[in-house]
Amino acid sequence: MAEHVEQAAPQELDAEDAKIVTLARSARARNGAAEGAAVRDTDGRTYAATTVDLPSLRLTALQAAVAAAVSSGAEGLEASAVVTDAAELGHDSIAAAHDMTRNSPVIRANAKGEPQGVVGA
Repeated sequence: MAEHVEQAAPQELDAEDAKIVTLARSARARNGAAEGAAVRDTDGRTYAATTVDLPSLRLTALQAAVAAAVSSGAEGLEASAVVTDAAELGHDSIAAAHDMTRNSPVIRANAKGEPQGVVGA
């Protein structure tokens, strides 16, 4: 199992990364979910999702966003963002993004959309 080490987040995100943080934050707020996530594929398309917690299906928000990208034909990811209250992202979330593009950045942001850390990159 690969180790995922979170680095300090930059003080300010570039416009494209800020956009996926905003999308993740909006999805989380809209559904009242524990987490919201968004990914940007290598063609620049974005996909947002929230935590899925059904009796027969459980996905983290990032797993759900990656699944949406894959099912839409994305071949790789440029970046991902997760808005969460958690102090760190789970291995399964990061692994889903890195299955598509090894070491693509995964930004962890708080409920205000402030970046807290980055894994990969």
